[in-house]
Amino acid sequence: MKAVIQRVKQASVKINGNLHSHIDKGLLVFLAISRDDEEKDIDYMIEKLLNLRIFSNEEGKFDYSISSIKGEILIVSQFTLYGDTSKGRRPDFTLSAPIKMAEETYNKFLERLKQKYSAVKAGVFREEMLVSLENDGPVTIIVESKTNCSK
Repeated sequence: MKAVIQRVKQASVKINGNLHSHIDKGLLVFLAISRDDEEKDIDYMIEKLLNLRIFSNEEGKFDYSISSIKGEILIVSQFTLYGDTSKGRRPDFTLSAPIKMAEETYNKFLERLKQKYSAVKAGVFREEMLVSLENDGPVTIIVESKTNCSK
């Protein structure tokens, strides 16, 4: 599982020109599911999202998590994060999970995240979405579960 996490002042998702989801201060998370993801990857990513200290204190130090500031989280599925561009000119997506597995894992991830944190919104799996954001900082962090799950 891979996530690009952006600290935002606001973010939104439109589908077919209609506003689907909107958050104010919080995290916009682009989430990709790999073909090797397991239950522990879901658990790792949720714990990381809820406890990652990337919100500043009064002195400008990263001291607070999304849970600490009671911000919102917007999750957007993003299989292209596993695009391999090392060969040729077209990304290779063989590391991405097959559609059925990806959708099941994504939905399980959302369900578990919502059980642990109430201020969660999401895009729609496999939809063309227009994502808008106001990046705060800018602060953008990449987290991969496979790198860390076995530790």
